[in-house]
Order: sequence, then structure tokens, then C-alpha cells
Amino acid sequence: MTNFWPRSAYKTLTVDADNQLLVTDAFLRTYLLRPELHLVPESCDAERALHQRLTNNPREMISESEILAMADADIQVNYQVWLRYRTKLLAASSLENFYMSLFEGDGVDVPPLFIAQLAQIFIRHILGEDCHPLDARMGELFFRTQKISVLEDSIVMGADEEVVDRNAKAGETGDIMDLLKGKSMTMRSVDLDVLYEDNADLYWDKNEDHDFAVQLNFGQPPINHFCRVLEKWIEHFLGVKTRITPMQQINDPKWSWHVGLDASATEILNKLYNKEPVDTDELQKVICLFRLDFIEEAAVSVAQAGKPVYMGIAMSDQKQLKLKPQNLLFNLPLAKTS
Repeated sequence: MTNFWPRSAYKTLTVDADNQLLVTDAFLRTYLLRPELHLVPESCDAERALHQRLTNNPREMISESEILAMADADIQVNYQVWLRYRTKLLAASSLENFYMSLFEGDGVDVPPLFIAQLAQIFIRHILGEDCHPLDARMGELFFRTQKISVLEDSIVMGADEEVVDRNAKAGETGDIMDLLKGKSMTMRSVDLDVLYEDNADLYWDKNEDHDFAVQLNFGQPPINHFCRVLEKWIEHFLGVKTRITPMQQINDPKWSWHVGLDASATEILNKLYNKEPVDTDELQKVICLFRLDFIEEAAVSVAQAGKPVYMGIAMSDQKQLKLKPQNLLFNLPLAKTS
């Protein structure tokens, strides 16, 4: 039993009979401890009083005049944003329902940090207490941007962008290679370790440091573990069982549906599907392709029955991999439910 990512606030939530997460007062209080709302020595009396009231009762109604009574204009904005967020949280039947509602309508009006935190909580819930450490590491892709580097022999490495930026040496590029010891992928650096199957248990001791790099090439274990996490994500939210398989290329004359798991992959797959020209440099951004098959055909739209869905992940021009896991929840060709 491994309680990983303890700072995610997952343990402050409760789980209902349908395995959905329910908001608690303890969960709401975690937001009051965030830097955006946490008290500082300069906090005025009005801010301190409001913070204490919400700590005592995080569901208490707060008027606009009480917010404007605080001296710091930035803090006023932070409270306005959080209280709008709290209202929507409490109106939803579950945290999953709230998350899905964020991407419906006219656009997302929730801070990206909050959305990333929710994705982390869901992955933590989906993986449970007995998950494989590489499942957890690949689950990080759902809520933390990865920095991508292509090393010798076309080895594609992904590492947490925040960690890479923090550890990049002055005058160097900030490339993952700068942080790895030597050129051999069998060697580990004190700055950035590489997580493999045979050393995967090292993850648990540093599970909130986010400082393990992983190899993302087709055929490598991390990509296979990523597929398992994708399958669990889809099943948890949509109740649909799938089988996801890594691919090197798409050779399907009847290609009928695809989903990009990030903005770059979406753009490239759209061009390929529409038979638009894609230059070599753009194709080299593709990290891996995937084939999704539905295990239960009843879940699929009639037009897509028996046909696979192709997916992909790709790096941006800034060599980032920034997953959009919500794409899997809204862009699959599912049968309409009444």
C-alpha cells in the first residue's frame, strides 16, 4: 500500500458508492493554505478576519463588500476567483461532474493550476494504492508539463519542465542532456534520474519531487504504462472499456477518427487525416502514436463501430509535451445516450 502524492489533497475527499469523489470541508480548506490565499505578515485585519471565518466554515457565504474591504487589490481578485470556483464545486454532484462541466459551454474560466490539481487528484484516485510506480510517473503527464529532448540514437526523453528549468545550469540550454550524467542512458545523475522497470521502486521515495526522466520511445515500458493510465482515465469518467496500443505509424486507408492528446498532436493528426502536406520537421515532433479499440462495441457510435481511433502525443515548438486529458472525454466517437 503506497500513499503517493500526499500533498495533492486527495485524502481530504470522500468516495461515494459509485466511486466518485465528493467535496469536503477539509478539501475546501486546502485552498486557504495555497500561496494565493494564505496569510502573510502584511495581511490586513479584514483579510485575517475573512480567512479565519472561512477556515472555521469554508462553505460560508461571503459578500462582495467583505472582499473589497481587504487592503490588497490582488488578494481581492484571488478571493473573487476562488469563491466563483467554490460555488461551482459545491453545485456539482461530484468532483468528476464538476471537472467535466469545466469544458462544456463557452470556455474554461478556472485557473489552470486548479485544473491541473484536479487532474492529479483523479489520477491518484484511479491508480489506487497498489499501482505500478511507472503508472504513477506516466500519470504525471496528465497534470505536469514535460520537457522533451531527443538524444543520441533518437532516444526521446521526457522530464518535468519545472524541474528541468530549476536545475538548468547558467549558460547552458536547459536541455535534459545537461542534467544527465554523461551520455550513457544507463548512468544516473544526482540531478535527474531515469526511471526504468528495474529501478521503478525508487519513485516512491521521491514521488512528489517529479525529478525522474522517462524514455518515451515506441516499445519502451513507460509508453506501455501510459496506455494503461489512459485506459483507466477513460473507464473512470465514461464507463467505457478500451484497449490502447502504441504504434509507430498509421497505415489505414479507412482511417475515420483520431484524437490528439495535446495541441501539437491534434494539429499534426488533422493534417495527416486531411492529406495536407506535413514537413519532416513537423513529423519529428511526434513522440508516439496509439491505436484505441473499444472492447464493447455498444459504446461506440454506429458509424465508428468496428473501427479504431488513432491518437498521438507530440512536442510543441518549445519542446514541451502538455497533455490535454479532457480531449479523451469529449472527442471519442461514443454512442449517444438517452
